Amino acid sequence: MRAWFACTGAELLARDPADTVGRLASAQQGRGYAGSPDQESAWRQQIATLRSALAAHDSAGWTVALEYDLLRLERRIDAVLLTDRAILCLEFKLTDRSPAARREAEDYALDLRDFHAGSRAHPIIPILVTGGLPGAPPIPSLLLDAVWPTLHSADTQLAQTIAWVQRQAPANPLDGAAWLAAPYRPVPHIIEAATMLYARHGVAEIAAAGADRASLTRTTAAIARAIEGARQTGARVVIFVTGVPGAGNTLCGLNTVFGAARPDGAAFLTGNMPLVAVLRAALAEDAMAREKLPRGEADRRVRAALQNVHRFLEAGAIDAAALPPERVIVFDEAQRAWDAAKSLRGSLNKPSRLTMSEPAHTLELMGRRPGWAAVVALIGQGQEINTGEAGLAEWAQVIPRFGWRAVAAPVAMPTAAWLTPDADLDLTIPIRSLRSAHTAAWADAVLRGAAQEAAAMPGVPFLLTRSLDAMRAALRAQARGHRRAGLLRSSGAKRLRGEGLAAEVPADDVPDWFLRRWPDIRASDALEAAATEYACQGLELDLAGLCWGGDFIRASGAWRARRLMGHRWVPDSEHDFVRNTYRVLLTRARVETIIWVPAGSPPGAFHDTTRPAAEMDAIADYLSACGARPLPEPRPLPTAELLL
Repeated sequence: MRAWFACTGAELLARDPADTVGRLASAQQGRGYAGSPDQESAWRQQIATLRSALAAHDSAGWTVALEYDLLRLERRIDAVLLTDRAILCLEFKLTDRSPAARREAEDYALDLRDFHAGSRAHPIIPILVTGGLPGAPPIPSLLLDAVWPTLHSADTQLAQTIAWVQRQAPANPLDGAAWLAAPYRPVPHIIEAATMLYARHGVAEIAAAGADRASLTRTTAAIARAIEGARQTGARVVIFVTGVPGAGNTLCGLNTVFGAARPDGAAFLTGNMPLVAVLRAALAEDAMAREKLPRGEADRRVRAALQNVHRFLEAGAIDAAALPPERVIVFDEAQRAWDAAKSLRGSLNKPSRLTMSEPAHTLELMGRRPGWAAVVALIGQGQEINTGEAGLAEWAQVIPRFGWRAVAAPVAMPTAAWLTPDADLDLTIPIRSLRSAHTAAWADAVLRGAAQEAAAMPGVPFLLTRSLDAMRAALRAQARGHRRAGLLRSSGAKRLRGEGLAAEVPADDVPDWFLRRWPDIRASDALEAAATEYACQGLELDLAGLCWGGDFIRASGAWRARRLMGHRWVPDSEHDFVRNTYRVLLTRARVETIIWVPAGSPPGAFHDTTRPAAEMDAIADYLSACGARPLPEPRPLPTAELLL
C-alpha cells in the first residue's frame, strides 16, 4: 500500500489521534526518514482538522489515506479522502496560499489521474488547506476536467468545503479498499527518471502508466543477463537495445549505469550535449539537496556518470596505454556514432584525435582492460539527423574485427556467428505518450505520406492551428500543475522569423529552458524561444507547440526537403535527415502536441516568396487529412476559491 496509514472515516473518528500520529511516525522510521517534533505537530493538526470535518458528514464508509506516496514526484500527498462521490487530495499548509502551493496540490491530483488506475473514473479535487480565511465565493461549476482546479479552504471551514464538493460532484460510488489496492505506475519524464534512478530507485517501480501496459523490466532484465554472462565468462559483449521513439531506451541505459553495474564502474556516454547538460544540472542539484553535498563534489560525481562520448573516446585515443575506469558503458544513440570519415574530420570547433570510426574506438578502448567488458548500445529508430552517422552497419563490421560478441533482438541485426539473439532487447511499446499508444506510429505514417493510415489511428494527441497566439494560449491553459509546455522548431525553419518567431534556444541556455519554471523568462513555459531538434532530442515536454517551417513542405503529393540559401529555398539532398528532424519534434510530447502551421504570406504588393501562403495551406490540409484535429477555442480553467 502506498499510503503510510489508511482507514475508514469511522475508524479515524474512533481511534485515539495520538495512536494515528504514532503509526505515521513508525511508518516514517521504517522508510528510513528521520522524524522531528515539527512533523509530529503538523500531523496532530492535520488529523484534528480531518476529524472535525468528517464528524460533520455521514463519513463512516469513506476512506482516508495519509501520506500517500507519489513516486514520480518523490513527494507525498498529505491526505487523500475518498468520499462516496469524489477523490479529494488535501495539501495542508500553515499560511502558504501562493500560486506555487496551488500548483503543488493540483500536480498531485494530475499525477493520480494519469498514473493511478483506481482514479481514472472519478473526479479528483485538489484542496489547499491553510489557516485563516479563504478569499472569494465559489463558482457555479467546476466540471471541466477529471481534475478540478485547486480549491482553497480554511482549516476551520474544511467541513463546508467538502459539503460544497459533494453537492457539485455527480454520484459515482468509490470502493476505498479497491482504490488503495489499485496499481500506481508512473512514467516520469527523462529528467525525473534520471533523478530517481540516480537515487537508487529501480526501473520496475517506474515502468509504465496504466495496468494494461508492458513494463520495461523485461528489457532491463535482458541487459542484466547479458552483463552477468560477460562477467561470469570473461567475455566482451555489445548489447544492442532497440526501440521506437519514446519506448524507454534512455531509461534502460540510465538504469544500467545507476543500478547493478555501478559498483563495476559504469558511465552513460552520449554525443547529445543538451541531454548531458540538462541531466548533469538536474542530478547535481538533486544530489546537493538530498545528500547535502557541496556543489563541486556533486558536479564531480555527476560528470563521472554522464560523459560526452566524443571526449571519452578522444581521451583513449590520445593515451594508447590508458585503461578505462569503467567495465560497463552505455552508448546513447549508438546509431549516430561517427563513421571513420567524420571521426577523422572532427567538428568545426575542434579537430579530432580519432583515427577510426567511433564504434571501432569504443571496442578498442573498452577491450584494453583484462577480463570482461560490456557496451550497451542504445539504438533509436529514425533518429539520424546529421551527416557522418555510421549506423548499425559500422557496428556489425567492427564487432568481429575486435573479437567481441553481441546480443540483440532478431529485428535489429542480421544473423551472424558472433551474434546471440534475444527478443527481449527490443522495446516495441511507446511509453512516453500518456494518452495514446499511437503517437510514434502516427508521426511515422505522416512522414511516410500515408495519410489514410494515419487518419485511421484512434485518439492521437495532435491538434492543428494556424495561429501562433492561439497555440500559446492553449499551451498556457493546458499546462496545469507542474506540467511543462514549450515551443519546438526545426533548425532549418529559418523563415519562421517572418511569422514572428525568431528566437531559438541557445545551447548554453538549454538546461535553464528545461529546468526553470515560469515566471523565470528562461523557462520553456515562457513560450518565447523554441528548441530545435538538437536541443530537445532525448528530452521531453508534457505539452509541445510544434512550429512547422518551410524546410519540409508538401509538393505534388509528397514531402520535399529544402534549405534556405540567401533569400531563396533550394532542394536539400539530405531529405532523410530533415524528415527525421520532424520525427524527433513530433514525438517530444508526453500529453499533447499542438502543431502551428503559419498562415504564410498572401499574394500582393508585399508578398514574401520564401513563405507563400499556398505552401503552408498544403501542409495544413495534409495534416488535417492525417487526423490532426482543429485546435478548439480556448476555454480557460477558472480559479476556484471558496468563501463558505
